[in-house]
Amino acid sequence: MQRRLGVADAAAIGVASMVGAGVFTVFAPAADVAGRALVVALALAAGVAWCNASSSARLAARRPTSGGTYVHGREQLGPWWGYLAGWSFVVGKTASCAAMALAFAAYVVPGSAPEPVGRLVAAGAVVALTLVNCRGVTRTAGLAKAIALLALVVLAVAVVVGLVGADGLRPPLPTGDVDAYGVLQAAGLLFFAFAGYARIATLGEEVRDPARTIPRAIGLSFAVVLTTYVVVALALLAVLGPARVAGSVAPVRALAEVGGATWTGPVVQVGAAAAALGALLALVAGIGRTLLAMARDGELPRWLDAVHPTYDVPHRAELAVGACVVALVLTLDLRDAVGFSSFGVLLYYLVANLAAGAQRRREGLGVGVVPVVGAVGCVVLAFALPVASVVGGCVVVGLGVLVRVGVRRLRPV
Repeated sequence: MQRRLGVADAAAIGVASMVGAGVFTVFAPAADVAGRALVVALALAAGVAWCNASSSARLAARRPTSGGTYVHGREQLGPWWGYLAGWSFVVGKTASCAAMALAFAAYVVPGSAPEPVGRLVAAGAVVALTLVNCRGVTRTAGLAKAIALLALVVLAVAVVVGLVGADGLRPPLPTGDVDAYGVLQAAGLLFFAFAGYARIATLGEEVRDPARTIPRAIGLSFAVVLTTYVVVALALLAVLGPARVAGSVAPVRALAEVGGATWTGPVVQVGAAAAALGALLALVAGIGRTLLAMARDGELPRWLDAVHPTYDVPHRAELAVGACVVALVLTLDLRDAVGFSSFGVLLYYLVANLAAGAQRRREGLGVGVVPVVGAVGCVVLAFALPVASVVGGCVVVGLGVLVRVGVRRLRPV
């Protein structure tokens, strides 16, 4: 594959992923368990995410390649750790794809999604964006930048209109005792909103000057998104209050319509749909490249190890991802997908932090504080998620172990 992406291109893919996955989907369930301590949970999720971003940037800069932590886990910790990272990423992010497609359908056909028209609309979006990805990564980056800009503008409009139209502002920060478990669970859910910077690391073979570009793109995209999330969270709590945020299907739209500004509702609707498409676009690209890396190593069928001779993308892997996501959007529930995806992605970053610590140790620098804090944070947030998400995640990880054991017995490597 060719190195075509610069800092702005790579950062745009990360911003489009995170903004689409976060603002329009997770604030409501997070507010439901954290209440007014939503901002505390957001800070905790951001802290763990920053440690993960730092570890991912370090690994990707030293070894720029498609596959991200899957490859780094294999090199630094061994094949089993790499496989765990790859499996967790593919499964968790495939669920994220389905969640984003269903979110898009919910905004495009409100009242009908996800049954039955919404599911068909979601499936159509998956097919269309999979084909866009198969036409080349530069098209992916260009569309991602446009979508990210639109989403940020829409969020700015919602915040300004909401604050201006409010008849009074509520305290946006907790004023009494804080439910520690509720904050941890909310942080685990909110982590879903930050899991976009990994898309940059998985594009390691397609960025120019990766040692410079990858860390800068990850830092830039993280800073933009964190600032956006803090501003939106504070505005939601100040204008709507935690109970109304938790009970709203579309809290950002509710914020924009405060004070009778009904013209902003459709604007937010369009922006949310576009942001969901941006997340879906970048997710398919990242998962496809992880599948490519795993197929190269014989962990998945060799048929997936193919790069299109004209468009320089792993077209077979991306078509396989698209097919799986289409199947999921016809059966999966949106909110359940968030917790399940967070569990898988937190395991993925657990391996990233462990691999970064091992890399530092081999370089004579010691394990370092950031990888240790990141690894511990990933474990804590993963097992603080709703019980159904934890149980389902453990079952799927166990299934992945059985799959690898079976494959290794049939085809030793």
